[in-house]
Amino acid sequence: MSTSEELLRRILAALEAQTASSDMADWLSAPAYVWDGAAHPVARIEAPELVLLRGIDRQKHTVTSNVARLAAGHAAHDMLLWGSRGMGKSALIRASVASAQAEGGAIALVQVTTDALTSLSALFQQLAKVQRNFLVFIDDLGFAEGDSVGPRHLRSWLDGGVEARPPNVRLAVTSNRRAIIPRHASEQDDPLNPRDAVDDNLALADRFGLALGFHACTQDEYLEILRGYAAEYGLELNEAEALEWSKRRGSRSGRTAWHFITELAGRDGKALG
Repeated sequence: MSTSEELLRRILAALEAQTASSDMADWLSAPAYVWDGAAHPVARIEAPELVLLRGIDRQKHTVTSNVARLAAGHAAHDMLLWGSRGMGKSALIRASVASAQAEGGAIALVQVTTDALTSLSALFQQLAKVQRNFLVFIDDLGFAEGDSVGPRHLRSWLDGGVEARPPNVRLAVTSNRRAIIPRHASEQDDPLNPRDAVDDNLALADRFGLALGFHACTQDEYLEILRGYAAEYGLELNEAEALEWSKRRGSRSGRTAWHFITELAGRDGKALG
Protein backbone atom coordinates (compact mmCIF):
# COMPACT_ATOMS: atom_id res chain seq x y z
CA MET A 1 0.00 0.00 0.00
CA SER A 2 1.39 3.39 -1.00
CA THR A 3 1.92 6.24 1.44
CA SER A 4 -0.92 8.25 -0.12
CA GLU A 5 -3.31 5.28 0.08
CA GLU A 6 -2.40 4.72 3.73
CA LEU A 7 -2.97 8.41 4.52
CA LEU A 8 -6.35 8.34 2.77
CA ARG A 9 -7.33 5.23 4.71
CA ARG A 10 -6.47 6.94 7.99
CA ILE A 11 -8.42 10.06 7.09
CA LEU A 12 -11.50 8.03 6.15
CA ALA A 13 -11.25 5.99 9.37
CA ALA A 14 -11.03 9.17 11.43
CA LEU A 15 -14.05 10.68 9.70
CA GLU A 16 -16.07 7.50 10.18
CA ALA A 17 -15.11 7.30 13.86
CA GLN A 18 -15.97 10.95 14.43
CA THR A 19 -19.37 10.46 12.81
CA ALA A 20 -20.03 7.32 14.86
CA SER A 21 -19.14 9.13 18.09
CA SER A 22 -21.03 12.35 17.40
CA ASP A 23 -23.48 11.63 20.24
CA MET A 24 -21.97 12.46 23.60
CA ALA A 25 -21.39 9.39 25.80
CA ASP A 26 -22.23 9.32 29.50
CA TRP A 27 -18.74 9.91 30.85
CA LEU A 28 -19.81 10.06 34.52
CA SER A 29 -21.47 6.67 34.98
CA ALA A 30 -18.65 4.11 34.90
CA PRO A 31 -15.17 3.63 36.38
CA ALA A 32 -13.73 2.74 32.98
CA TYR A 33 -14.50 2.77 29.28
CA VAL A 34 -13.27 1.16 26.10
CA TRP A 35 -13.01 3.52 23.13
CA ASP A 36 -13.08 2.06 19.62
CA GLY A 37 -14.46 5.17 17.93
CA ALA A 38 -17.37 5.12 20.36
CA ALA A 39 -17.45 4.77 24.14
CA HIS A 40 -18.35 1.50 25.86
CA PRO A 41 -18.69 1.65 29.66
CA VAL A 42 -16.95 -1.00 31.77
CA ALA A 43 -18.56 -1.80 35.12
CA ARG A 44 -15.36 -2.75 36.96
CA ILE A 45 -11.63 -2.27 36.48
CA GLU A 46 -9.97 -5.69 36.53
CA ALA A 47 -6.68 -5.17 38.32
CA PRO A 48 -4.60 -6.80 41.07
CA GLU A 49 -4.18 -5.12 44.42
CA LEU A 50 -1.21 -2.78 44.34
CA VAL A 51 0.45 -4.68 47.19
CA LEU A 52 0.65 -7.75 44.93
CA LEU A 53 2.66 -5.91 42.28
CA ARG A 54 6.16 -6.64 43.51
CA GLY A 55 9.61 -6.14 42.06
CA ILE A 56 8.58 -2.77 40.60
CA ASP A 57 8.46 -0.63 43.73
CA ARG A 58 10.01 2.50 42.21
CA GLN A 59 7.74 2.38 39.16
CA LYS A 60 4.70 1.68 41.34
CA HIS A 61 5.35 4.68 43.58
CA THR A 62 5.86 6.99 40.61
CA VAL A 63 2.80 5.88 38.66
CA THR A 64 0.41 5.82 41.61
CA SER A 65 1.55 9.28 42.71
CA ASN A 66 1.06 10.69 39.23
CA VAL A 67 -2.40 9.12 38.85
CA ALA A 68 -3.41 10.42 42.28
CA ARG A 69 -2.43 13.94 41.17
CA LEU A 70 -4.53 13.64 38.04
CA ALA A 71 -7.49 12.31 40.05
CA ALA A 72 -7.25 15.35 42.34
CA GLY A 73 -7.16 17.76 39.39
CA HIS A 74 -3.52 18.68 39.96
CA ALA A 75 -0.71 18.91 37.42
CA ALA A 76 0.20 15.43 36.16
CA HIS A 77 2.35 13.86 33.48
CA ASP A 78 1.66 11.76 30.43
CA MET A 79 3.32 8.38 31.01
CA LEU A 80 5.27 5.92 28.89
CA LEU A 81 5.82 2.53 30.51
CA TRP A 82 8.25 0.50 28.43
CA GLY A 83 10.29 -2.66 28.70
CA SER A 84 10.07 -6.39 29.30
CA ARG A 85 6.81 -8.18 28.65
CA GLY A 86 4.88 -9.53 31.60
CA MET A 87 6.37 -7.17 34.18
CA GLY A 88 3.11 -5.47 35.15
CA LYS A 89 3.04 -2.34 32.98
CA SER A 90 -0.66 -2.48 32.06
CA ALA A 91 -1.63 -4.03 35.40
CA LEU A 92 -0.01 -1.11 37.20
CA ILE A 93 -1.95 1.41 35.13
CA ARG A 94 -5.27 -0.29 35.89
CA ALA A 95 -4.47 -0.82 39.56
CA SER A 96 -3.40 2.80 40.03
CA VAL A 97 -6.66 4.14 38.64
CA ALA A 98 -8.68 1.69 40.75
CA SER A 99 -6.75 2.79 43.83
CA ALA A 100 -7.32 6.48 43.08
CA GLN A 101 -11.04 5.81 42.65
CA ALA A 102 -11.14 3.97 45.98
CA GLU A 103 -9.62 7.08 47.57
CA GLY A 104 -12.43 9.19 46.16
CA GLY A 105 -10.61 10.60 43.15
CA ALA A 106 -12.69 11.93 40.25
CA ILE A 107 -11.01 9.87 37.57
CA ALA A 108 -11.91 7.25 34.96
CA LEU A 109 -9.80 4.99 32.78
CA VAL A 110 -10.38 5.04 29.01
CA GLN A 111 -8.65 2.24 27.11
CA VAL A 112 -8.26 2.97 23.40
CA THR A 113 -8.19 0.03 21.01
CA THR A 114 -5.20 -0.06 18.69
CA ASP A 115 -7.34 0.43 15.58
CA ALA A 116 -8.96 3.56 17.02
CA LEU A 117 -5.89 5.80 17.34
CA THR A 118 -7.06 7.95 14.45
CA SER A 119 -10.19 8.85 16.44
CA LEU A 120 -8.33 10.25 19.48
CA SER A 121 -9.21 13.82 18.47
CA ALA A 122 -12.92 12.95 18.61
CA LEU A 123 -12.40 11.36 22.03
CA PHE A 124 -10.60 14.43 23.34
CA GLN A 125 -13.41 16.68 22.10
CA GLN A 126 -15.86 14.73 24.24
CA LEU A 127 -13.71 14.45 27.35
CA ALA A 128 -12.91 18.17 27.33
CA LYS A 129 -16.58 18.89 28.08
CA VAL A 130 -16.79 16.61 31.14
CA GLN A 131 -16.21 17.60 34.76
CA ARG A 132 -14.05 14.57 35.46
CA ASN A 133 -10.42 13.59 34.98
CA PHE A 134 -9.43 10.83 32.55
CA LEU A 135 -6.42 8.63 32.00
CA VAL A 136 -6.46 7.57 28.35
CA PHE A 137 -4.67 4.24 28.10
CA ILE A 138 -3.06 2.78 24.97
CA ASP A 139 -1.71 -0.69 25.67
CA ASP A 140 1.18 -2.32 23.80
CA LEU A 141 1.56 0.52 21.33
CA GLY A 142 3.74 0.07 18.29
CA PHE A 143 3.92 1.51 14.81
CA ALA A 144 4.76 -0.30 11.62
CA GLU A 145 8.12 0.39 10.04
CA GLY A 146 7.79 3.34 7.69
CA ASP A 147 4.67 4.73 9.41
CA SER A 148 5.44 8.40 9.89
CA VAL A 149 1.84 9.63 10.19
CA GLY A 150 0.87 7.78 13.39
CA PRO A 151 3.88 8.85 15.48
CA ARG A 152 3.56 12.48 14.35
CA HIS A 153 -0.11 12.55 15.33
CA LEU A 154 0.73 11.12 18.75
CA ARG A 155 3.45 13.73 19.28
CA SER A 156 0.92 16.44 18.42
CA TRP A 157 -1.68 15.03 20.81
CA LEU A 158 0.87 14.89 23.62
CA ASP A 159 2.29 18.37 23.31
CA GLY A 160 2.09 21.43 21.14
CA GLY A 161 -0.48 20.50 18.50
CA VAL A 162 -3.81 22.17 17.90
CA GLU A 163 -5.47 18.83 18.75
CA ALA A 164 -3.50 18.27 21.97
CA ARG A 165 -5.33 16.46 24.76
CA PRO A 166 -7.38 18.72 27.09
CA PRO A 167 -6.23 19.67 30.61
CA ASN A 168 -8.38 17.03 32.33
CA VAL A 169 -6.84 14.22 30.24
CA ARG A 170 -3.47 12.52 30.37
CA LEU A 171 -2.12 9.67 28.26
CA ALA A 172 -0.61 6.42 29.52
CA VAL A 173 1.10 4.25 26.92
CA THR A 174 2.79 0.87 27.31
CA SER A 175 5.31 -0.40 24.80
CA ASN A 176 8.07 -2.95 24.55
CA ARG A 177 10.39 -0.27 23.13
CA ARG A 178 11.67 2.91 24.74
CA ALA A 179 11.33 4.73 21.41
CA ILE A 180 7.97 3.00 20.64
CA ILE A 181 8.77 2.84 16.91
CA PRO A 182 11.34 0.47 15.36
CA ARG A 183 14.95 1.61 15.24
CA HIS A 184 17.88 0.18 13.32
CA ALA A 185 21.62 0.23 13.80
CA SER A 186 21.92 1.63 10.28
CA GLU A 187 20.44 4.90 11.54
CA GLN A 188 23.75 5.57 13.25
CA ASP A 189 25.66 4.99 9.99
CA ASP A 190 23.74 7.43 7.80
CA PRO A 191 26.44 9.77 6.39
CA LEU A 192 23.93 12.63 6.06
CA ASN A 193 22.97 14.07 9.44
CA PRO A 194 23.24 10.69 11.22
CA ARG A 195 21.52 11.98 14.36
CA ASP A 196 18.40 13.22 12.55
CA ALA A 197 16.67 9.85 12.19
CA VAL A 198 17.51 8.84 15.74
CA ASP A 199 16.37 12.15 17.19
CA ASP A 200 13.10 11.98 15.22
CA ASN A 201 12.40 8.52 16.63
CA LEU A 202 13.19 9.55 20.20
CA ALA A 203 11.17 12.77 19.88
CA LEU A 204 7.98 10.79 20.48
CA ALA A 205 9.20 9.19 23.71
CA ASP A 206 10.53 12.55 24.89
CA ARG A 207 7.02 14.05 24.82
CA PHE A 208 6.06 11.96 27.86
CA GLY A 209 6.74 13.63 31.20
CA LEU A 210 7.38 10.20 32.73
CA ALA A 211 9.15 7.37 30.92
CA LEU A 212 9.64 4.34 33.17
CA GLY A 213 11.56 1.19 32.25
CA PHE A 214 10.45 -2.28 33.34
CA HIS A 215 13.12 -4.98 33.28
CA ALA A 216 13.12 -8.74 33.62
CA CYS A 217 13.06 -10.18 37.13
CA THR A 218 16.04 -11.52 38.94
CA GLN A 219 15.50 -14.94 40.47
CA ASP A 220 15.05 -13.40 43.94
CA GLU A 221 12.49 -10.89 42.65
CA TYR A 222 10.57 -13.62 40.84
CA LEU A 223 10.38 -15.69 44.02
CA GLU A 224 9.36 -12.66 46.06
CA ILE A 225 6.44 -12.05 43.69
CA LEU A 226 5.40 -15.67 44.09
CA ARG A 227 5.62 -15.53 47.88
CA GLY A 228 3.31 -12.53 47.91
CA TYR A 229 0.73 -14.26 45.73
CA ALA A 230 0.97 -17.52 47.69
CA ALA A 231 0.43 -15.74 51.01
CA GLU A 232 -2.51 -13.75 49.59
CA TYR A 233 -4.33 -16.83 48.31
CA GLY A 234 -3.31 -19.36 50.97
CA LEU A 235 -1.26 -21.55 48.65
CA GLU A 236 1.76 -23.72 49.48
CA LEU A 237 4.71 -22.64 47.35
CA ASN A 238 7.37 -25.06 46.13
CA GLU A 239 10.14 -22.69 45.03
CA ALA A 240 12.12 -25.32 43.14
CA GLU A 241 9.04 -26.17 41.09
CA ALA A 242 8.38 -22.46 40.54
CA LEU A 243 11.89 -21.98 39.16
CA GLU A 244 11.49 -24.98 36.88
CA TRP A 245 8.20 -23.50 35.65
CA SER A 246 9.96 -20.27 34.67
CA LYS A 247 12.76 -22.15 32.91
CA ARG A 248 10.27 -24.07 30.78
CA ARG A 249 8.68 -20.77 29.71
CA GLY A 250 11.97 -19.03 29.09
CA SER A 251 11.25 -16.02 31.30
CA ARG A 252 10.98 -14.79 34.86
CA SER A 253 8.28 -12.17 35.11
CA GLY A 254 5.21 -11.19 37.07
CA ARG A 255 3.06 -12.78 34.38
CA THR A 256 4.98 -16.07 34.59
CA ALA A 257 4.57 -15.98 38.37
CA TRP A 258 0.82 -15.42 38.04
CA HIS A 259 0.50 -18.35 35.64
CA PHE A 260 2.25 -20.59 38.18
CA ILE A 261 -0.06 -19.37 40.96
CA THR A 262 -3.03 -20.13 38.73
CA GLU A 263 -1.67 -23.67 38.31
CA LEU A 264 -1.31 -24.10 42.08
CA ALA A 265 -4.79 -22.75 42.78
CA GLY A 266 -6.28 -25.04 40.16
CA ARG A 267 -4.62 -28.09 41.71
CA ASP A 268 -6.00 -27.09 45.12
CA GLY A 269 -9.50 -26.55 43.74
CA LYS A 270 -9.44 -22.84 44.54
CA ALA A 271 -10.69 -19.88 42.56
CA LEU A 272 -8.64 -16.71 42.10
CA GLY A 273 -10.35 -13.32 42.29
